[in-house]
Amino acid sequence: MNTLQEARNQVLEQIATASLQAKRDVDAVSLLAVSKTHPAEILKEMYATGQRAFGENYLQEALDKIAILSDLDIEWHFIGHVQRNKTKHLASSFAWVHGVDRLIIAERLSAQRDASQQPLNICLQVNIDDQDSKDGCAPAEVAELVRQMSRLPNLKLRGLMVIPAPNNTQAFFDARQLFEQVKAGHAHPEDWDTLSMGMSGDMVDAIAAGSTMVRVGTALFGARDYSK
Repeated sequence: MNTLQEARNQVLEQIATASLQAKRDVDAVSLLAVSKTHPAEILKEMYATGQRAFGENYLQEALDKIAILSDLDIEWHFIGHVQRNKTKHLASSFAWVHGVDRLIIAERLSAQRDASQQPLNICLQVNIDDQDSKDGCAPAEVAELVRQMSRLPNLKLRGLMVIPAPNNTQAFFDARQLFEQVKAGHAHPEDWDTLSMGMSGDMVDAIAAGSTMVRVGTALFGARDYSK
């Protein structure tokens, strides 16, 4: 068994154990492999382990990998900050965009998504614990943004994405509470199914609080080489 297979098996085991401890279905949490800065050949090896969903932060790097790996059935997620001048490529090349935090961004993604494609899955990024250094809308803005974004064609608003400050486990529970509040008043609650939160160092706490998708990089691929 190769190192990537071992790493993925360990992460999946951690997810299953955390789910059982939280009295949740072990299949309720999906694994998104955060592959930024790792070359296409490494992604291809990770794909061979059974991983299908990959998350990228940097647009040009992601587009290069999408082109190289076009023969593979990869579900591409963009999890970086979304800039207005980059929405066209995001709309055409990705299955998911997680970092949507303004109505204008959602409107551009909707307008630039080809109607022949499946609707673009999006998550509303929320600055759940009011960090100066983090993107995301304020919790108080969520209900109105959800109402407006849910009306846009060519998009499917799936839920929330949060990146709390380190060791702020309460923020995960706050995000879950906000998620449930929105779902209770949602016109299509069946579409509101994704709470994207938790990374390599805090995914157990995130799962305990109700995460449905963990974004894991280091635990799968090892430390990144930021010199590249």
